[in-house]
Amino acid sequence: MKYPLMPKATAIWLVENTALTFNQIAEFCGLHELEVQGIADGEVAVGMRGYDPIDNNQLTKEEIERCEKDNAARLNLIKSDVIEDLPPRKKDSKYTPLSLRQEKPYAILWLIKRYPTELSSSQIAKLTGSTKNTVEAIRNGTYREAVLEAKSPMDVGLCTYKDLERTLNRTRTKKVDQEN
Repeated sequence: MKYPLMPKATAIWLVENTALTFNQIAEFCGLHELEVQGIADGEVAVGMRGYDPIDNNQLTKEEIERCEKDNAARLNLIKSDVIEDLPPRKKDSKYTPLSLRQEKPYAILWLIKRYPTELSSSQIAKLTGSTKNTVEAIRNGTYREAVLEAKSPMDVGLCTYKDLERTLNRTRTKKVDQEN
């Protein structure tokens, strides 16, 4: 079931400007009937402005009038081509807090020391949430800051043991396949 944009604000407008029942408004907006009653009593969404569904092409005046005459009728949302034609969103990159970002070079150095030939720069970058250029700079010793100590990326919280194990197993499987 599709609901209108900003359902609570739409419900406020419908309560204030129509003679629809609480049940009709609740079903249209995807709210509970008691929540709509609370809006009408001024207990819910205090201070929130109503959102006119007619001006925003979600309802027609005729549709509202039809439902005001028949308490059993349901409001029908006008289909919008805009929302249905949007491409799917890409997965956002995971946010890394500042405290973990400062630990990334140490984790990269730890992985480089432990697995110098097994893990590629891109695999290390993916495990630590860093860039391939940063990994290469640490590997070559040209990183902007001296990275003297190494810390486990699992202990720091940049990746899990399972992630590292999965990456190492993939690399080892590829090497075995190439040798055969």
